[in-house]
Amino acid sequence: MSVAARPEPFLGPTDAASFAAATGATPAQMRDLARFLEMLEAGNAVMNLVGPKSLPDFWNRHAWDSAQLLPLAPEARTWADLGAGAGFPGLVLAILLKGREGAHVHLVESMTKRCRFLQEVVDTVDLPATVHNDRAENLKLAVDVVTARACAPLVRLLGFAQPYLQAGADGLFLKGQDVASELEEATKSWKFEAEVIPSASDERGRIVRVKRFGRAR
Repeated sequence: MSVAARPEPFLGPTDAASFAAATGATPAQMRDLARFLEMLEAGNAVMNLVGPKSLPDFWNRHAWDSAQLLPLAPEARTWADLGAGAGFPGLVLAILLKGREGAHVHLVESMTKRCRFLQEVVDTVDLPATVHNDRAENLKLAVDVVTARACAPLVRLLGFAQPYLQAGADGLFLKGQDVASELEEATKSWKFEAEVIPSASDERGRIVRVKRFGRAR
């Protein structure tokens, strides 16, 4: 396991303008993100998508937290977001990848009502994405990167991601401050190379990049 150096301190985007400046998002992408936010606020009023107290910090806690994955895999065009939930990071990635040749995001979610929300956003914003109402481990999708946020402890998450990783995908998993203990537990069941990257959206957060994956002997 390697641990990347912490980047220079950065105050994440606090509004749409600072998010656009940080990511280089186009006006069209910003309109799509604004529409997504409107739909998220409406959806959150009738179902549990994200913590309501987190919505005022949408641009940093949700949008920027998701968008920071793209520079870590700049050549990747196909992504699978496991336990896609409210669409983080998957919907944000699909919006920022929209228009790139070959770009597609697979949104994998087992809860039907959340899939209905995801599909509504995909259709409304016309995104290069497919919603799969299924368990992640039941699918065999060939993608460049498999990702997840707040899905499960790493030892279980790697089990969900096993078909994707063994097919050649890299893993980019958004995790919290307990990542060291999660990695230690995961190595009891799985053999893999991991790089721990500090999050650009939360000083307590980490991104775990997983490669060369297999079962521990």
